[in-house]
Amino acid sequence: MENILYIYWNISPYILKFGSFTLGYYNLLFVGGIVISSYIINRLFKKEGIPDALFTKLFLYCFVGIVAGARLGHCLFYEPEYFLAHPLEMILPISFRNGSFSFGYRGLASHGGAIGLLIAIFLYCRQTKSPVLKTLDYIGVVAPLGGMCIRIGNFMNSEIIGDVTDVPWAVVFERVDMNPRHPAQLYEALAYLVIFIILFTLYKYRRSEFKSGFFFGSSIFLIFISRFCIEFIKEAQESFENYMTLDMGQLLSIPFIVVGLYLIIAKKAVKSK
Repeated sequence: MENILYIYWNISPYILKFGSFTLGYYNLLFVGGIVISSYIINRLFKKEGIPDALFTKLFLYCFVGIVAGARLGHCLFYEPEYFLAHPLEMILPISFRNGSFSFGYRGLASHGGAIGLLIAIFLYCRQTKSPVLKTLDYIGVVAPLGGMCIRIGNFMNSEIIGDVTDVPWAVVFERVDMNPRHPAQLYEALAYLVIFIILFTLYKYRRSEFKSGFFFGSSIFLIFISRFCIEFIKEAQESFENYMTLDMGQLLSIPFIVVGLYLIIAKKAVKSK
């Protein structure tokens, strides 16, 4: 008997479509996550008396790092054969697949975005002489919000779906098939929201108790351990992952988990008063 509690999901991924130009929920949420996170960092900078010029520069560095890293990460981690044969499509927001032209990026990888962000922050700190770990802590506090927005965007696109299940809150992604599945994107989005609330509360009320680097370490550890665990109930994103014990997302999460755990252990000590 059909479970009437299942959610049947078939919303268009596009908010606006005009010829070859499209504005999708994913793109809007991706940018929106960066904007909201930047707003919070700006407020923290103002509260701590850091000049606006440093915030503006940090925003530009991080925006370029995230977008470039996320794009190159997808191309090189998940579809290297195609994109190495079509290198312009790595950089430009265009695609000529299957004989048709489309505008906009069709693949972004969170691990690549994280790597690009780290590179951008190190370059920013080197150029501005800002403390690296303290700057990373600002990013660590808000990073879960960006992850949450991205996963909601994935849900709107009916992508990165979960395995088939019979749980009463299962979602039928009609654009994929008619099987009820785990809404894995929403599991991750909820996990990231909880992580943000915890870290922001700790930073706001108890940051003086921790050494620089603790919040960044906690952020990447909690984000990527959540990602690692939820991957077990996700469909493989690429066919080659069907033959892997751990999928690509899990393998790429391990270094972040290890570094995050190290920073938590190394920076948890209460600062001397």
